[in-house]
Amino acid sequence: MGYKSIEVRKLAGALGAEIFGADLRADIDNETMDDIHQAFLDHQVIVLRGQTGLSPERQKAFARHFGSFNIHPYVKPMEGHPEILEIIKEPEDKLNFGGGWHSDMSFLEEPALGSVLHAVDVPEWGGDTLFASQTAAYEALSDGMKAMLEPLKGVHSAAREYGAKGLSAQSRKSMQSERAADEVPEYDHPVIRTHPETGRKGLYVNPAFTVRIAGMTSRESKPLLNFLFEHSREERFTCRLRWNAGDVAFWDNRCVWHYALNDYPGQRRHMRRVTINGDRPH
Repeated sequence: MGYKSIEVRKLAGALGAEIFGADLRADIDNETMDDIHQAFLDHQVIVLRGQTGLSPERQKAFARHFGSFNIHPYVKPMEGHPEILEIIKEPEDKLNFGGGWHSDMSFLEEPALGSVLHAVDVPEWGGDTLFASQTAAYEALSDGMKAMLEPLKGVHSAAREYGAKGLSAQSRKSMQSERAADEVPEYDHPVIRTHPETGRKGLYVNPAFTVRIAGMTSRESKPLLNFLFEHSREERFTCRLRWNAGDVAFWDNRCVWHYALNDYPGQRRHMRRVTINGDRPH
């Protein structure tokens, strides 16, 4: 893992690294961008510290190196920037956005490649983000469990989160979400996904959007999914990001779960997210 133009410091054993030596507020040369891309593949979650004052245009310019932009179907975007979500929790809000383990946009036919999150305003304490490597979770399974899971597909849907009773659809002072229609599309994705760039296998189910195993009822699916959900968030597969204002995190939704902790009552947290389109899982 030799990098020519950046310094990389691991955050934890399973995944995560801090990146130093790259300024997203200015043009980035090809060598530095290649190093950032490699660090992203090596560590699954990268954090670029000290990007205070990063403009929406520069955030998008960085994300554009990795693909086209995803437009969220249910959440109103930032004014003048349809590619950016303003993820805001005001002091009086009880619920936060992303407050449960999930993989962004897995309910789409072609789920997201990754998400670029910029910390504009962070609470004095709390508001950390947890990440869990689904590659590490897969590799820790027994050979028998891997063989059983190999042919299975999970059914992914936005209905549970963005339906009438879904947490993600609930009103917040500074975020506007639309409720999903009664008929929400469902898409089957492999329970074990092969990463298109690294070739590594990982689990690809998550508690927010995987509703059952294809070909099974919800009741039949529940014991297996519950096992996978509990296994996939074990502490040994995780890292924890303590935010500073200005930080930028970029994580790989193809092999990573994340969870925004809601442990800062009475404080404000303001983040800006750009999500990058991916491909159909295989």
